[in-house]
Amino acid sequence: MARECSVKSIISGEAVTYIDEIIGQGAMKDVYFSKDKSYVVGFFRTKLDEASQNRLLDIVGPYRDRIFNQPGGEYWKSVFCWPYDIVESDGLWGVVTPVFQSHFFFDHGSVNEDMLGIRGKEKEGKWFASGSHQNRFLDPREKGDLLSYLRICLLISRAVRRLHAAGLAHSDLSYKNVLIDPKGRNACIIDIDGLVVPGKYPPDVIGTPDFIAPEVIISKHLPMEQRVLPSIYTDRHALAVLIYMYLFFRHPLRGGKVHDMDAALDEEMTMGNKALFIEHPMDKTNRPKLDQIKKSELPYADVGALPYTIAGPYLKELFDKAFITGLHDPEKRPTADEWEQALVKTVDFIQPCSNQNCSHHWFVFDNKFKPVCHYCGTHYEGELPVFTFYSSRDGESFTDDKHRLMIYHNQYLYKWHVNRLVSPNEKLSDDDKAPLAYFSLHNGKWMMVNQSIGFLKDIDEKKVIKKGEGVYLKDGQRLLLSEETGGRLAYVQIANKK
Repeated sequence: MARECSVKSIISGEAVTYIDEIIGQGAMKDVYFSKDKSYVVGFFRTKLDEASQNRLLDIVGPYRDRIFNQPGGEYWKSVFCWPYDIVESDGLWGVVTPVFQSHFFFDHGSVNEDMLGIRGKEKEGKWFASGSHQNRFLDPREKGDLLSYLRICLLISRAVRRLHAAGLAHSDLSYKNVLIDPKGRNACIIDIDGLVVPGKYPPDVIGTPDFIAPEVIISKHLPMEQRVLPSIYTDRHALAVLIYMYLFFRHPLRGGKVHDMDAALDEEMTMGNKALFIEHPMDKTNRPKLDQIKKSELPYADVGALPYTIAGPYLKELFDKAFITGLHDPEKRPTADEWEQALVKTVDFIQPCSNQNCSHHWFVFDNKFKPVCHYCGTHYEGELPVFTFYSSRDGESFTDDKHRLMIYHNQYLYKWHVNRLVSPNEKLSDDDKAPLAYFSLHNGKWMMVNQSIGFLKDIDEKKVIKKGEGVYLKDGQRLLLSEETGGRLAYVQIANKK
């Protein structure tokens, strides 16, 4: 039976205990459970130099404080698995980290009697990022739906935005270092102990294949002082790749183009100096070749059947920036904040699919006269109200906020819809998260019921809708949602009219 060991905390001087039985191994550490399994201790296998020790002290100390001891700090405990203590044993340092939340472990494993052997294992993002896994291996109860992956991408973007705002880069952002839970729509970034501080702490690794930025690959053979090393800019590339893979279950650069018969050289060129977006609108030479694609990867590997444009206008614009204008020009890549905002707008732009057997259960509205689900081909039946938001900057004229809300039965209106100055992020109070109005299909007509909007007025009818009252929606209607600074006006359009 494994024995219980005790080591001393470098931070507090107090004893930290663990069970002397390795439960996991990474590239640099051996990991052990605490007795009550509330935390793990990860010991580095080799002695750390002074710079690496100082990096860990800063990550556990001031950098952790910057994230967790600021407004909204409590929020980050669920999206970062951040080490909070350092121990030493026989000259080897170790980090103490909370145990992953229970929903980040597979309940059901894979199909065919768990042929992958993942039941009870961590939900590394890699298990969810390919068409083959989605089609052949994942238990349907683990898969989630389109809203799950949009929500996961939003959480990851928000977490990366927070790191970058603190002057930190992850340096190895990939589906290996992100845990996701599509069933519960959760995500958590792990392996925080390798954070990069530009100009102070360089990266330990150049990244994980599939996620390394082209400029890093191109320069990796050069002398160290001439190399491009992982940074906030390379994090932006990795983040874009992650989002693309979670939404489409394929890699944005791995297409049908072969650059060299030598596999190693071809890989370097595909991900480095010859990197080309597989859905580039002007250069189609890297399109996946359908006769070379395994059936298990379809339909996701078929960019003609499920093009990236089905993610909607907000994300399409950022994918263009990430994989066309910014692929070889790091400064033009979208920021994590841009991804966060675009994902918020995209979540507001989705519709539930009426086909109960649809693989994704939701689809992004495509502005077509006859809306149709991109995944199963089911046409939307009935009228479809859409809110386009406007707000005033000068107290008089209203400007298009480039933000729309799709209406469906039991859809809600929140404070960030009513006022453009409110953002749905980690700083929201519980009161700010409460719905202000809901939508219902009543006797064949769409109605919005005011639950707690302080001021709601039908401009054309010159009628105030009080709390507890409802208003039927009609094409061309203008609803003033607030008179406060930043308050919005909603212009109602009815799509799919008979």
